[in-house]
Order: sequence, then C-alpha cells, then structure tokens
Amino acid sequence: MTGAIRIPPRVERIKIGNFRALKNVEFQDLTSLSVLLGPNGSGKSTFFDVFAFLSDCFSEGLRRAVDKRGVGLKDMRSRDSKGPISFEISYRESYRYGERQPPRISYHLEIDEDSGRPFITQEWMRWRRGQTGQPFHFLRYERGHGSVVTGEVPEREDQRVEKSLAGPDVLAVSTLGQLAENPRVKALRDFITGWHLSHLSAKDMRGIPEAGPQERLSKTGDNLVNVIQSLKERHPERLETIFEALRRRIPQIERVIPQPLPTGHLLLMVKDAPFSEGVQARYASDGTMKLLAYLVLLNDPAPPPLIGIEEPENFLHPKLLRELAEECNLATKNTQLIVTSHSPFFINALEAKQVWAMMRGSDGYTVVKRISEIQGIQEMLDAGAVLGDLWMENYFEFNNP
Repeated sequence: MTGAIRIPPRVERIKIGNFRALKNVEFQDLTSLSVLLGPNGSGKSTFFDVFAFLSDCFSEGLRRAVDKRGVGLKDMRSRDSKGPISFEISYRESYRYGERQPPRISYHLEIDEDSGRPFITQEWMRWRRGQTGQPFHFLRYERGHGSVVTGEVPEREDQRVEKSLAGPDVLAVSTLGQLAENPRVKALRDFITGWHLSHLSAKDMRGIPEAGPQERLSKTGDNLVNVIQSLKERHPERLETIFEALRRRIPQIERVIPQPLPTGHLLLMVKDAPFSEGVQARYASDGTMKLLAYLVLLNDPAPPPLIGIEEPENFLHPKLLRELAEECNLATKNTQLIVTSHSPFFINALEAKQVWAMMRGSDGYTVVKRISEIQGIQEMLDAGAVLGDLWMENYFEFNNP
C-alpha cells in the first residue's frame, strides 16, 4: 500500500561554527543526495567529520569523541578564533507517505574547554508547532544543568522537568533520549547514532573473517562477506537485486559467493560469467570490490537514516562513477546521502541543486555555494550540458578544478 511507505528522516539544514576551516558555514535546504566538490584543503573532509564527530559524541561521549581525533579542543577550533565550537542541525523525523509532514526540529550544540577538558556550554532542541507558531525550546541545557518538556508533542504549557546530568561534558540528548517519556529527544538520539559514515577499504574487504551473518556493513567494509551471507540467508531477493545492479555495471561479474571454510571462517568468492568456478576476493580488482560494497550499503534492507561516502571515485573506473551516482539517487527513497568527491564523472548524473562547491576564502576559511545558484548554470544544463563538463570547462565561478 502506498500509505505504508515511510519517508526517511532528513537533515534539511546544518550550520557549523569555529570547527577547523568551517568557521561560519551553513548549508540550507539539503537534498536527499548532497554532493560536495572542492580542491584538497577546501574543507570537504572536515564537513564529513562534522557528522562523524556528532555521531561519536552521541554514541561514545564528548571526551572520547575529542580524544579520537588525537587533538585537544583548542586544535579543533578554527585558527585565530575564540569562543565555542558550535553545530546546529534542522531535520524532520520519519513519517508515512500521505501523512502530514512533521514539524522541523532544530538541535544546537556548543562545546568549549576548561583547563584542557571539554564541556558543553549550550545544548537545546526546539520546534515550531504549525506555520505561524513561535519557536519553542523543549530542551535546554548549560554545563550539565537544565530542563526538558516531556511527552509525545511537547508544548509550551506542558510541565517542564528540571534534571541535572552527571557532568558538564554529558550530552542531555544522549542521557534523556534513553527515556521513553522523551520521544522527540529519543528520536534525535536514535537518528544520529544510526548514521553510517563509510571509509571503505578494498584491502579490508579481502580479509577472511569468522563465519556468521552480520546485518550492517562496517565503516571499512571488513565484514562484507558476512553481510552477503546474511543477505543470502535472510533477504535473497535483495541480494539478487545487488547482483543485477553489479552485472549491469560490470557485465562479466555473475555473482559473489560466501564460502564457509573448515576453520570456521568465511571466504568471499567472485564468479566471472564465462567460468564455472569463482576466484577468491583477493584476486578481484579494487574497483570490483568497492562497487560491490557500495551496492551492498545502498541496498541495505534496513538502511541507516544517513549515509556518508567520502571520495567514491577512488579505485573506480570513471565510466562507473555516473552509474554509481544513479544508484545513490535510487537509494534516497530510503535514506539520505552526503558524498564528497573530486570527480566530474560522478556529478554528471546529478542536478545542480544537489551539488555544492567548497573553497577557501581570502580569510583562509571555507566558503560554500550551491551550484544551482551560480548564474547561467541552469540555462546551460537546460540546453543539454552536463555538470561535470561545465566544471572542467571552468563555468563554475566558484571552485574551478
């Protein structure tokens, strides 16, 4: 039934302050697939790390998220700047097709340090009920102290509950989001901890892990064969969809087979169409392994709410990049994607509103611009041009390669 189709949650806006090169950057009206272009050092990887940092904060805590980056908070702050590092995302929760769109919720987080220890200066959530209502903060915390309005639909007149946290470095959403009485806070916590930010490694995919099905591809793809085993046992129709897509993109590849070994491990075999037996994954090309992993990720039966892919062009033939972009567009029915890229071939399959250019301004900090906002670009696309060609021919007034 059409009414049973769920629209996945979406980040619509993100604003970053004082985070490395992203001193004051805002992305408005993010699409279901958003691709970031830019030369080395333009801030693409830093923007990607914003999502990773927030996810780490929610799943492992602020201190651990900072320590994982091997630097103190002072080294994460924009150079020659003072004040807290800030992140603000605006998003909508999932809803069923045909239902009224849920209100947009904004989440704001500011962090600073005291004697080398990070702490949360501000954390709040707010929304606006209806088209004309005033923004209402239903969660607000400073240095571990604050309050939350409980309930399914928190309103201004509802009871506000004061709750202190375990310390000034504890996120209110992480703590209060574990309580059923705070469903809006819980939904945000689940949303962010569910993000998947991939750093696929063809070398790791060729390992021989212990046998056993696993439902979700790891960030590096080192459990690829385990996920294929899970799909074979539990979702054979989804695995066949992946094989069909793989054959469309690389016709000589027939299928991929997880083969149990007597040692209790699992070996990935890749079968070429002309031959009766497959070869071990260690003999398959890096491009084949990467494309297979991307297809598995994009066709997850229970996809993460947001997927980040960094530079998918690595090891892939240029002709496959447009087709990978098409697969990404198809996947947006069930998830949101953020992709960074250097490739004109990848963006040839996209619309101008899906692509953002990034570069360093004269002050050394990152500036961004949506390609559709560049004068004349849409007219040339309407006349038959493609984005990648316009980029290579220096029609982007901003961020030429």
